[in-house]
Amino acid sequence: MSTAADRPPLSYRDSGVDIDAGDALVERIKPFAKRTMRPEVLAGIGGFGGLIEIGKRFREPVLVAGTDGVGTKLMLAFAMNRHDTVGIDLVAMSVNDILVQGAEPLFFLDYFACGKLDVDVAATVIRGIAAGCEEAGCALIGGETAEMPGMYPPGEYDLAGFAVGVVEKSAIIDGRSIVPGDAVIGLASSGPHSNGFSLIRRIIDASGASLDAPFDATTIGGALLAPTRIYVKPLLTLMQEVPVKGMAHITGGGLIENVPRVLPPGTQARLDRALWTRPPIFDWLQRHGNVADDEMHRVFNCGIGMIVVVAPAQVERTLRMLDDAGERASRIGTIGALPAGEPPTVVS
Repeated sequence: MSTAADRPPLSYRDSGVDIDAGDALVERIKPFAKRTMRPEVLAGIGGFGGLIEIGKRFREPVLVAGTDGVGTKLMLAFAMNRHDTVGIDLVAMSVNDILVQGAEPLFFLDYFACGKLDVDVAATVIRGIAAGCEEAGCALIGGETAEMPGMYPPGEYDLAGFAVGVVEKSAIIDGRSIVPGDAVIGLASSGPHSNGFSLIRRIIDASGASLDAPFDATTIGGALLAPTRIYVKPLLTLMQEVPVKGMAHITGGGLIENVPRVLPPGTQARLDRALWTRPPIFDWLQRHGNVADDEMHRVFNCGIGMIVVVAPAQVERTLRMLDDAGERASRIGTIGALPAGEPPTVVS
């Protein structure tokens, strides 16, 4: 009977974890992260934790935190072997969420998990994360790369992201001031963003369509992988000039379930779908999946990635500022009193 002394020595690499590859990845991503730094960062990537100071421009700073992933949109990235945009999605999902409270994103951390680390793929993903952080104006101060043999199929990985922002206590946006008569402004999305992909994949399977099939100057897969829009900088600028009453990031739950999260009791958002242009990919999904209108509005953003509620007197100024910032925005509805027995958001 052999003993441990008779067998070849084992290493972490033998078990499927390559420490050298992890070290190489850290060196590859440092330049990406460096471009995202803010004055508040005291220590970023490389230590056991990132250090951030709030600074003295806030009298009563309130921290706002959010976390999210990319969901099964990743499965399309795997199928197309395209990994340059999902990092942008990861950042967008969290920073847009904390933005609706009125918060300015300060920093972001990512979690990348895989069975076997492919440094090139991971670096491509994290380069996208850094690009998203630059677009949002927040610092990528750290993260975790977890190589876990046997946990994930070859070529696959998972992502999670964590954002923290700050807002002056008196400037928190919570929707309490919204009243009947207020205007609902919709900011255009780039496509499905990062929600509804379990249904999207079912539609693709049922239709037999190829992700490489030509579609609207790109491909079906290209239209679906379009990264989530990051609304941070335009809306932070808007909030400095216009009293924004409420905002809703249209994610899982679509228009029907996200808008009510910012409405005070007794109010209803009435949205007119003729007032905005729905990207063609939603028409394709609805047609090939035979999806009912109500289900479309409950699952997808249907072309509206962010909702902003302002007083009627502020509509023209709001639209002008968003247009100047490069956002496609339009008034898509009105706040009314909530009729008995009706839902808090209706799309007609």
